[in-house]
Amino acid sequence: MAGYAIDLPAYPRTRLPAMLTTLALRHLLVRKLRSLFLLFGFSLGVGVMIVLLSVGEAMLDQSRDVSLVGGGEVTILPLGIDVEAMRTGGLGGLYFGIDRARFLTRQVLGGERHRELVQAVSPTIEGKLLYLSHDGRTVAVRAGGEIPSRAAAVGAGLDVRSGSWRDGAADSAYIAPTRQQLYDELDRFHLPPSPESAWGEWHYFNVVVGPREWWYITYLIGGEVPRGNWGGQLLATHRRPDGRYERFRVPVSPERIRFDTTRADLTLGDSWVRQRDGNYQLRARARAATGTLQVDVNLVPAPNRYFPPVVLRDDELFSGYVVPALQATASGRICVAARCRHFDRAPAYHDHNWGVWRDVTWEWGAARVSRLSLLYGGVYGAETASPFFLTLVDSLGVLQVLRFGPITYQGSRRVSGGNRARAPENFHLMATREADTVHLEVRVLDALATEMSATEFRRVFLQMRGEFELSGRVGGQPVADSGTGFFETYIAP
Repeated sequence: MAGYAIDLPAYPRTRLPAMLTTLALRHLLVRKLRSLFLLFGFSLGVGVMIVLLSVGEAMLDQSRDVSLVGGGEVTILPLGIDVEAMRTGGLGGLYFGIDRARFLTRQVLGGERHRELVQAVSPTIEGKLLYLSHDGRTVAVRAGGEIPSRAAAVGAGLDVRSGSWRDGAADSAYIAPTRQQLYDELDRFHLPPSPESAWGEWHYFNVVVGPREWWYITYLIGGEVPRGNWGGQLLATHRRPDGRYERFRVPVSPERIRFDTTRADLTLGDSWVRQRDGNYQLRARARAATGTLQVDVNLVPAPNRYFPPVVLRDDELFSGYVVPALQATASGRICVAARCRHFDRAPAYHDHNWGVWRDVTWEWGAARVSRLSLLYGGVYGAETASPFFLTLVDSLGVLQVLRFGPITYQGSRRVSGGNRARAPENFHLMATREADTVHLEVRVLDALATEMSATEFRRVFLQMRGEFELSGRVGGQPVADSGTGFFETYIAP
C-alpha cells in the first residue's frame, strides 16, 4: 500500500479552536461562491426545521385545548370554518353547523359502506351560544352536546365523578332510529315561517301497475296554514293502458284536514296517508265523470333508498324536498267505478315537498335500474336557481352526489292533456364531481301536459315517462345501465 507519513508538530489544545476559526475564515475568502451556497442551504434547512417544529407544537397545543372537540382520529368540521376561529370564538366560528349531520352520522360516515374503515362516529356540538331565562333574568351561556356511547367509543367520554352518563331515548333515535322514527323524521309536515298564500306542502306517490299503466297520487295542503285562508286537495291522475289519462280532484276544507309536524301522517277528509314502522298506507276517495276512485295501497320503501331533507332558502326562494322512498314496492288495489286493478309489489316512488311556490318551476327525474336508483333535480325561482344535483343510490345508501348544468332537450312530440304543447323527444345531461362523471340520456315514451292557471306566470307542466341510458364512472368504477323512469319539466305555452 502506498501512502504518506507526515509528522505534525504538537500544538497545545488551547490553540486548536483559534486555528479552526482561521482556516474557516480563509476558506470563506478564497471560495466565496461555494461558501455562500453552503450557507444558503444550511439556512434553508434550519428554517424548514423551525417551521416543522412550530407546526408540530401548535398541533400538540390544539389537541390539548379544551375548546376544541376531542377524541377520534379524524375531526370533520363545516366547510370553510377556521379551526383557530372556532377555538377562540371569532366571527368565523359564529352560527356554523354541519348540514344533514344525522344523515352523515348514520349513512355516509357511519353506514355499512365504510364499516371496515370507520369504527365509530361521534357527533358533537361544542360551545353553542344559548340564552337561559329564569325568574325574569336572561343569561348568556355556552352549551355543548354529545352522545355518551359514541363519545366513549372515540376516546372522548366524560370523566363522570358522580351519577351516570348513558344514552337516552333521543340519543338512540339520533344514531339508530327505528323505521317508524326514521320515516316520521324524514317525512314530517312543516309550518310556513309566516302566513303565505303561495305556501304548499304535499306527499307525492307514483305507482306503476303495468307496462303501460301508472298512477300519480298527491295529498296536498296549501295557503295560509294553519290560520288564514288555506285548505287541501287530493289529486290523482291515471294513465290508462290505452294511452288516455283520467284525472281526479277533491278539494278539502281546513276543518277536515289533520297534519302533524312530528309525523308523516296526513288526513284530507276521507283520504289519508299513514306511516307505521316504515310502511305507508294510502287511502283515497274521489269522484269524477268516469266514476268513483278508491285507492287502498300499502307502500314499502326499500332499505337505505332515501335522500335526506334539503332546504333551499334565499330572498327569492324557499323550497324543501325529501325522498323517503326513492325505490319502493306497492301492493293493494285501485278501483275506478266497478273496475278494480289488483297488484302486488308494483314499482313505486314517494317524495315530499314544501315551500313557497310563487313563480317556481323545476327539473326532476327519478328512475331505477338493476343495481342503482337515480334521482336528479333543481328549482328555478323568479330570479334565482338552485344548484342542480344528480345522485346515485344503491342498497347501502347514497353512493355519490354530482352537479350538472342545463339539460339539453331535443325534438318534439305530441302530448296528452288537451292543449297544443309539445314535449321533447329526448334529452340528456352530464353530471360531474371531481373525477366522477355520469351521462344520462332519455328517450321520452309518453308525456302529459298541464297548463298552469297563473295569469302572469304561464307555464306548461310536463310529466314524462321515458327510457334512459346511464354511463360514466363513479368512485373509479364504470357505471353502465338502462331502464325506465319518470321525469318532469316546465315549458312555455
